[in-house]
Amino acid sequence: MADNKDKQANPPQNKSFVVTTIIMFVFWMILSWKFDLVSLGIGVICSLLVAYWSHDLLIGEPDYGMTLRRYLSLAKFLPWLLWQIVLANLNVVYLTLNPKDLIEPTVIRFNPDLQTDMGVVILANAITLTPGTVTIVANKQEFIVHAITQKDAESLLQGDMQARVRDIEQGKI
Repeated sequence: MADNKDKQANPPQNKSFVVTTIIMFVFWMILSWKFDLVSLGIGVICSLLVAYWSHDLLIGEPDYGMTLRRYLSLAKFLPWLLWQIVLANLNVVYLTLNPKDLIEPTVIRFNPDLQTDMGVVILANAITLTPGTVTIVANKQEFIVHAITQKDAESLLQGDMQARVRDIEQGKI
């Protein structure tokens, strides 16, 4: 009886593993743009390893309709994030070149109000990718972030980035 339950529980994980492997391999091919046997072999091996380690983070539960909506939400989020990274880069350049001492490092804590590990990972990485901020601690209950200025800390506390990541979690397009 227990074997029957295990067989029923494993197919969704296997599906998410296969889907993650395929996504990673396509991504590998797009980035490398090499189609010789060695490159494709390395791509398969790397894709299998990444899928083994992270298939549950990328796909999550096997609700594939929700997963598609999450991917579309993520696709909508990425241009916004890239723009925020450009703006933050310009701000860091300004702070560096300005003769006034405008840098006032601060550490902030906030509740991200996220429901999934995927949301925590996306938010933590988005914060760290944005110059001037670094995620120190990240979990569903609390984020601790170092910001280079008080203004950067305040803009993070406004919650725009968190709201966009929540939209990804919920698959809002």
